Amino acid sequence: NPDGTTSERGRKRAIYLLFASLIANGLGQTVMFAILPPLARDLGLTEFGLGSIFAISALLWVFSSAYWGARSDVLGRRPVILIGIAAFAISTFAFASVLQFGLWGMIAPALIFPLMVATRSIYGLFGAGAYPAAQGYIADRTNAQERTEGIATLNAAFSLGAAVGPGIGAALTVFGVVAPLYFVAAVAFVSTIAVWLLLPERSRPHQRKIEKPLSWFDQRVLPFVIFAVLQGTAGSIPIQTIGFLIRDMLKLPIAETQQLVGVALMGLAIATLVAQFVLVQRFKLTNRFLIIAGIVIALLSNILVAVATNYGMLAFALVLSGLGFGMLRPGIAAAASLSVSQDEQGAMAGLTGGAGAAGFI
Repeated sequence: NPDGTTSERGRKRAIYLLFASLIANGLGQTVMFAILPPLARDLGLTEFGLGSIFAISALLWVFSSAYWGARSDVLGRRPVILIGIAAFAISTFAFASVLQFGLWGMIAPALIFPLMVATRSIYGLFGAGAYPAAQGYIADRTNAQERTEGIATLNAAFSLGAAVGPGIGAALTVFGVVAPLYFVAAVAFVSTIAVWLLLPERSRPHQRKIEKPLSWFDQRVLPFVIFAVLQGTAGSIPIQTIGFLIRDMLKLPIAETQQLVGVALMGLAIATLVAQFVLVQRFKLTNRFLIIAGIVIALLSNILVAVATNYGMLAFALVLSGLGFGMLRPGIAAAASLSVSQDEQGAMAGLTGGAGAAGFI
């Protein structure tokens, strides 16, 4: 607009750009968990060792998410989004290189684990800023009635990337088992450039200094933090274990295991997309309904994972997981956003995002 503000059309275009730019994170999620568990033992890693790599990164995320979310309230959303996406690109490229050189025998076995921890920690320290800043960006540009739909759109970017990730990963494995991760890094680099050049932010979201930072123990925050830890834990367990479950259950080679894990994770991601694009946006369900129904479906999915005796049951359980958590996450995120003032949107998103990451630990 002539007055320097962003028009309605410009806001929608910006949100679509943000949506496209965050797809790489979803790509990275399914590709990472599809290719790593089958490779772990070939790299000399145990299940606990591999899990601890993500636990350390998640521990860093818990605190850095809160930090970057609060900083986005003052510095602006765009700079923090840029830092987060660029860090994800660098971390993924470096992590893939450690895997590749390890498989080639060019890195001493004793160094593989610490290098994997170090490269993944880049994401935990700096990549954590992208999502809370992006959620703050949407909160700045939506009213209370539009908030759930806007946050569901943001979550759907991750889910769309997760849905197409297994197909892309399977296609790229012809170039090597680590090639899909290099592709994810390339997409993230392109996304960084797109945000830098095209994402509008005419001014800082808040011109005044926030005198009292939002605390974990604020009465408006604490219930959502506790809930985020619990749902993060429940949601991460199937994703982190599915690769080991399928390989041990079916006794298949690495490549075939990766493909089956990818198909199961694709089902999870597609179900999440259905929840966020159809149930949340088309039917305009209330936050209360999304949270209660999401809890029930997610609980059923985790029970099925625990008792599954074949691949079909595991794949169906992950579809239910995608549907349940696909309803739960935007419902609770929107409720948390609406519980604080406009000046505290980034801080709230950072605190609840960090709490959710604690579930991966």
